[in-house]
Amino acid sequence: MKNILLIGVGRFGRHIAMHLNQLGHQVMAVDRNEERIDAVMPYVTNAQIGDSVNADFLRSLGVGNYDVCIVTIGSSFQDSLETACLLKELGAKWVVSRAERDVQEKFLLRNGADQVVYPEKQMAKWTAIRYSSDHVFDYIEIDSQYAIFEVEIPENWIGKNVGQLDIRKKYGINILATRKYGKTDVAVSPETVLDGDATILVLGEYKAIQKCFRI
Repeated sequence: MKNILLIGVGRFGRHIAMHLNQLGHQVMAVDRNEERIDAVMPYVTNAQIGDSVNADFLRSLGVGNYDVCIVTIGSSFQDSLETACLLKELGAKWVVSRAERDVQEKFLLRNGADQVVYPEKQMAKWTAIRYSSDHVFDYIEIDSQYAIFEVEIPENWIGKNVGQLDIRKKYGINILATRKYGKTDVAVSPETVLDGDATILVLGEYKAIQKCFRI
């Protein structure tokens, strides 16, 4: 369990709060807007109405005591940038900030943010990959080179075991798990026989996965 300071609880911030709550983390939510704070209260440990560009207010929160500070301000990039900078100056251990444009990402990383999330860009890429192929069911980017895909099992693989296919040697791709009827099985071995009713989760270079599964 981690202690997390969440600054900005609009739509994006509220969804983050909900998921952090499901994961069992302690969350302090901060926003200028009282209605937003009221809406997020069921999902957080504590909340305060305040201005995150006010150094005295941030200092009163004891930002250095949180494992992660997440800044999701979307209405004002100036406020987002100042908040990230102040958090780092006040001793925040790890600052994650939201960006909406490439140039914002660059400024945030230079001025206090340790990492930047870019929800619109990341979701756009996921949507393009997911819905431009009939046999891709999910996609997780590891970095610019590697990714995990959930894919339909090719027809000529059905009934064969993982060892026979040897896609690690042929493509440099690892089969991490199988998924059937909503249940995931990570106990994959060379003897695992692939079932036509299942999907597989594979890890590898994007280009290799694209070639192997004709994405």
